Amino acid sequence: MRDTALPIRASILRGLSGLVSRAGGAGTELLEAYGFDESKIVEGNAFVSLKSVEGLLEAAARHFAVPDLGLRMAAQQDLHMIGPLAIAMENSRTIGEAIGCASRYLFAYSPAISLEEIEDPLESPEIVGLRFATTTMNASPQTIDYGIGIVHRVLTLINGHRPYGLRSVQLPHPRLASERAYWDYFGAHVRFDCPSAVLRVTNRLASMPVSGGNELLRDIAIDYLETHFRHREVPISDLVAAILGEQLGFDGPDLSKVARLLSLHPRSLQRALSEEDTTFTGVVDRVRRSQALDLITTTDMSFSRIAARLGMREQSSLTRAVRRWFDTSPSKLRHAGQELKDQSPWGQSPPPR
Repeated sequence: MRDTALPIRASILRGLSGLVSRAGGAGTELLEAYGFDESKIVEGNAFVSLKSVEGLLEAAARHFAVPDLGLRMAAQQDLHMIGPLAIAMENSRTIGEAIGCASRYLFAYSPAISLEEIEDPLESPEIVGLRFATTTMNASPQTIDYGIGIVHRVLTLINGHRPYGLRSVQLPHPRLASERAYWDYFGAHVRFDCPSAVLRVTNRLASMPVSGGNELLRDIAIDYLETHFRHREVPISDLVAAILGEQLGFDGPDLSKVARLLSLHPRSLQRALSEEDTTFTGVVDRVRRSQALDLITTTDMSFSRIAARLGMREQSSLTRAVRRWFDTSPSKLRHAGQELKDQSPWGQSPPPR
């Protein structure tokens, strides 16, 4: 698979339609012209190609004269666009631990992007670099601005929406927008035409605490990520999981339908899953676990409705499954999620479903 064809989750495009509309364009029509379904973007479980995302962002910035589009996209995102990784990061004990989670598991969001701690490019002993990179040889400038802008925003959020010690920013492309636009976003000096995209931060950042974390939720998220994303690739089981995320409910998961969407014979799909030491039933269980965690901890939906949403016939089935998955009850898991929401320094949580 070519690097530009590597997948990235569709949630990367959340908010683009609104930005284009505010710039005087037709956001939905633009997405459709590039083959994107806005409903899939909102759901966030689908994968799209990095190449198509890069082309769309560059075209939108150019056509609608929004040179700081990548920064504007980053500014409106919240942690939950990165799924289970968000839960692990916002419940880490220190910012260094949160950065370690991102470095280890960001590929689960896309194998085409990475975050790595490096020595300071300017060789200051009090500074370290956080390098954001994509696998493409000539990465889209808007995509780079968006990606490193997201890193900056996440660090600000997990530090209680406060400055985290950013000293300066290095970007590998020419300046796209005014210097003021970059300063307003990062609150630090930005240099252009550098070897790579780097946030230069104080080396004290790693030991700074993350406030409001919940140990139970952190352990659940880390266990989930470690279990399902140990290998630096997007396995076919993850693609199956993304499709199943849209199928659960009263109709139940359908192996034949999933195989058809992946252009595989059902037996071929079963063999591919077996090579990854899992089964279709195992992936169904994995998806139900992820959705149960999300619905229980971030919504007020009744447990009976959640059970139906997951394709379970009775609420008691949900209770048994939650005990098996998390070694706790649905009510205690919801209480832990509510405590996290109440303690959140920026007062944000995913919208009710």
